Amino acid sequence: MSRIAVAVLVGGWMLAGAAQATPADDYWSNLKSLCGQAFTGTLIASPEGDMEDERLVMHVRDCNADQIRIPFVVGDNLSRTWVLARMGGRIMLRHDHRGRDGEPEEITQYGGISPNYGSANAQIFPADDFTLDRMPDNYPNVWVMEVHPGDKFVYYVRRLVTDRYYHVEFDLTDPVDPPPAPWGWED
Repeated sequence: MSRIAVAVLVGGWMLAGAAQATPADDYWSNLKSLCGQAFTGTLIASPEGDMEDERLVMHVRDCNADQIRIPFVVGDNLSRTWVLARMGGRIMLRHDHRGRDGEPEEITQYGGISPNYGSANAQIFPADDFTLDRMPDNYPNVWVMEVHPGDKFVYYVRRLVTDRYYHVEFDLTDPVDPPPAPWGWED
């Protein structure tokens, strides 16, 4: 066998063995590219007018290889942070809720794990068993987070078999000044 044939064969094996990016990897890269930036949101829908007439801001504040923390500020309420974490080929979403004193609220750390790789622009998070244990009435929740670089970020949650849902869209074309640190964060 010629040297060229061996090189092509070995190169082919090396490429076949190399890990290929999944849609979840691409989604993570899209989201991580927003790190350090803040964006205002528009409330599309909420139950009973919740969050109506409030300024909504997301701040992709803290990013590393395995975790992205995004404070979601509603008016002057700094209690909410979305925490996304890599879990092998999937992504986990948690909602970290803190009081003004920085201590965890009674209902916190709920969320779910994507059931598959999702897409480069969207991940779905059905409520997991941990959420069922903490919030039995919310178990049928499904969260969707979309990131469309240069366009918009979408946060959507639906409580299945009910009319209850939230839908907020953030304008990625117009970054704003970051809000203050969330309650419980050290600057």
